[in-house]
Amino acid sequence: MRYLIPLFLCAAIPLAAGEELGTLVFSDDFSRNESQETTDDPGNDWATNSKSRAKGNKQVDLIDGAMRIFIHAEADHAVSVTHPFEFVNGAVTMRFKLESEKDSLGLDFADLQYKEVHAGHLFKATFYANKVSLLDSKTGVMSNLIYEAKKAGTKLTAEQTAMLKTKEKSFPLSISVGEWHTLIVTVKGDTISASVDDKIVGSFSSEGFSHPTKRLLRLSVPRNVVVDDVKLYKKD
Repeated sequence: MRYLIPLFLCAAIPLAAGEELGTLVFSDDFSRNESQETTDDPGNDWATNSKSRAKGNKQVDLIDGAMRIFIHAEADHAVSVTHPFEFVNGAVTMRFKLESEKDSLGLDFADLQYKEVHAGHLFKATFYANKVSLLDSKTGVMSNLIYEAKKAGTKLTAEQTAMLKTKEKSFPLSISVGEWHTLIVTVKGDTISASVDDKIVGSFSSEGFSHPTKRLLRLSVPRNVVVDDVKLYKKD
């Protein structure tokens, strides 16, 4: 009888959580070797911005069954590691490890076919050691009107400044650096929610989250982070 799973443990089976999040459409545990070690070669349909923003220098490395992302000294932009992910409502889960309290990991959802925002930016969930930030980029800072004004150095109106404050919400968090943690980001209608280590950190509602088709997931890393066991789910 020792091989039977007690009924009271069934809730801990990952399959149950997966069904709750939606249909699993992609997973990656990074248990493979790169074909070479000179430039980024993450494989499995992952792409990076190292060629255009870091002069081709390596910023992504597969080490010990995980993906380490680290910014190069010659980079002029945060490291962006992307994977196609087309959905309306869905979820992302992964393990992550910050190397210092200055590090952060952003999950930036985009639609490159949508031209009313800069670079397709729709919304973003950013995980720090001390907080989680949830941002509606589509109707806020990355909308063409706001982005172009800031780029040109044009002073925003009082109404625009007040509006931008309603497009982001932060929630306190306290996690250890140098250790693994598990995050979940769920998107349902106009609401995005974030959990860390099985505890809900916060939820935020804003119209940009309900963009009809999200097409791309960007992992945005301004310094260093390690990720593993990435899973993408969609409900529709």
